Amino acid sequence: MFFGLDGVEVGLIIVFLCLFAGILSGFPVAFAIGGAGIISFGIIAALDSGGYLIHQAIDTSSAEFAALVAEGIKQDTISVFRYPDLPRISEAVFKGGWETAMDRNVSFVVNRMNERVLAGQSIETLLAVAMFVLMGITLERSKIADDLLTTMSRIFGGLPGGLAVSVVVVGAFLAASTGIVGATVVTMGLLSLPTMLRAGYSKELATGVIAASGTLGQIIPPSIVIVLLGTLAGDLYSAAQEDRAVLAGCTDALTYLGSPAVLSVGTLFQAALLPGVLLAMLYAGYAFCYALLNPSKAPAVEMGASNGEPITRGEGLTWFLAIPGGLIILLVFLMNLGVVGSQSVIVDSFSDATKSASLRTNVSPECAASMQELHGEEAWNIAVAEQAAIEATGGAEQARALSDEERAALLVEKVADAPVIGMGMAILALVLGLILTTARGVSPSANPAPLLIGAVGVLLILLADILMISPLTSPGVAVLIIILPLLLVLWTMKPAFARLAKNDLLRVVFPPLVLIVAVLGSILGGITNPTPAAALGAGGAIMLAAYRKLADQEKSGKIILLATGAVMLMLIVGVNFDMRIGQEDVAFENYIAFIFAFSMFLFSMFGLFYACAVLWLGGVLTPVVRETAKVTSMVFTILIGSQLLNLVVISFGGEHYIQQFLRSFDEEWTVFLIVMLVLFILGFVLDFLEIIYIVIPIVGPVIYGGTFDPKWVTIMVAVNLQTSFLTPPFGFALFYLRGVAPPEVTTGHIYRGVLPFVVIQVVGLLILALFPAIVTIVPNLLK
Repeated sequence: MFFGLDGVEVGLIIVFLCLFAGILSGFPVAFAIGGAGIISFGIIAALDSGGYLIHQAIDTSSAEFAALVAEGIKQDTISVFRYPDLPRISEAVFKGGWETAMDRNVSFVVNRMNERVLAGQSIETLLAVAMFVLMGITLERSKIADDLLTTMSRIFGGLPGGLAVSVVVVGAFLAASTGIVGATVVTMGLLSLPTMLRAGYSKELATGVIAASGTLGQIIPPSIVIVLLGTLAGDLYSAAQEDRAVLAGCTDALTYLGSPAVLSVGTLFQAALLPGVLLAMLYAGYAFCYALLNPSKAPAVEMGASNGEPITRGEGLTWFLAIPGGLIILLVFLMNLGVVGSQSVIVDSFSDATKSASLRTNVSPECAASMQELHGEEAWNIAVAEQAAIEATGGAEQARALSDEERAALLVEKVADAPVIGMGMAILALVLGLILTTARGVSPSANPAPLLIGAVGVLLILLADILMISPLTSPGVAVLIIILPLLLVLWTMKPAFARLAKNDLLRVVFPPLVLIVAVLGSILGGITNPTPAAALGAGGAIMLAAYRKLADQEKSGKIILLATGAVMLMLIVGVNFDMRIGQEDVAFENYIAFIFAFSMFLFSMFGLFYACAVLWLGGVLTPVVRETAKVTSMVFTILIGSQLLNLVVISFGGEHYIQQFLRSFDEEWTVFLIVMLVLFILGFVLDFLEIIYIVIPIVGPVIYGGTFDPKWVTIMVAVNLQTSFLTPPFGFALFYLRGVAPPEVTTGHIYRGVLPFVVIQVVGLLILALFPAIVTIVPNLLK
């Protein structure tokens, strides 16, 4: 034994020393990780064969061990950490020799690669990584950050620390549209750092706020970190809760927990939304307070107006706040009154089955005791009463086919209860109304007649819905009823958009904002999973970049605009009409709708190919594709190498040893704090990818096997990993910024500037720890 250390402990030290040496050697990280696994396995195997590594294991044949088992203590919970006085036996770290371990590792590597890289359940979600990377790099190359920084500086520049606040806002915006830390830090470093220094900003504040804002892409959706961490966390949580249920004496996690042990990337996107906004607000708040205390180091700078026409404060409050807010409040009020809502009158062909009890009560006495301890006596008694009531009525009633008379009666009831205004019409009217009111606010001195005509058209659409459209009206007839007032409104959209284009904020922010809403909205709303949403984002980014390229070349971008409109029309028609034309009985209007939607699809694909051609001829597409392939291949190569290193740790019992140590603590909070502290320290020297794929699989079965909400655990880990980009001396964001900073900005300035933001990260973690509802409220509301 070396220095009195257990053989497994020596093996773990060797693995991490080889890993750090490989990373610091200068070899690409993706290959250094796999190489570290092979080299460390060879060293441990040589020492084990020479008899130098001895593992002190508990003697399971001893009387003391048998006495603990007889007391009802699970064998899996007995460890050298919890019971250090138990008799032990000396054994090699490789049971059966290193040859057996290597044979087992080879088969494990093949299975792991097939499961997690080639054909596993998570591979579809991992495809979203490539799409989000393509989306981010395309938007970064389209110079969207240039316009955003210029526009936000005009808005916030007049405030104390306004330029720093604008950097935070743009950082959050780019995080939601690109999610790539390196590109964001480099772009904002090149664009905003010289401007801030010329304006008299402190070098520490300027570099710190740029580096910190660039890392918001780690947490604000769509975050590549969330995608990668979520695919792994979902598997770990499911397996850990199954093991927990078995230890509790139950058959499965569904029985024990009362709900499925499932964690999806889409749910994590919902959970990460508010924490990301919280961090951005903390960054901006620090910059503003710093400027108030040190006005000479963060002076206010007037950058010019962002609107083509000066407007008074009263006009701004009226048209940008009061009227839009009033319209939204009115819609919510009418929804609560039942005037606005879904007019769906679809009647199921089968009756509802009897609802089961809230908890399964037909379980073993051991499982019943464990469930009472987990859920409480009151919840258990309620479930027992529910089950008794179900059995008293003859047991659970299965669904049965409804007769024609029963279905007709249900249809009449639904028609009578349907709201007066459909939700689709109400949202359409709200969107059109907001466009018209915003256009009026941008140019209040212009002729209001076209906008008033548009407002009349919106009112006519709502009036037609109330008087002429019933829940039984077919979509085709409904379109014919509202076509005239809709055309009237669309006629007024041209002057409205012309006025909106005069406002720099709307002109610059609106296109990427629509893309962000389309991508995140489809995920957060549960419409689709991250992979199709990422594909939509990649396609939208390509078209947005092409439109920007055509504008720079002073060429028309009408084809791009028409293709974008075609996508929107295709989606609207697909939602409102039945596209299943393969059925026996298909209405004529559905045939027409299918032909129209398919035509829009063909035109939108033409627009996408046209956009690709514009970018290719402009020399943009080739570097974008090359960079996307480079980043994506790096991620997947690190995934493969980390799996190899992880299997080496498993082969000599390192993973089990660490998990036993963590489970030896009675307090779940203690275990979680230890893990978070280890992750924070590792963030000094390891990138988030290495931590996710090497460390999380080892500690995951412990932190996901307790009572903490898995969404909260994952977001806490993600925010902690964000510090790996910020913490000196090896924070990657610091090196990105150092590479583009002017000579007068030293590494010391960057280190000193980023330290307050590292403290803010810790404060953010404490806030999330004290108020976990910040993480869980959005998923719970959208559930």
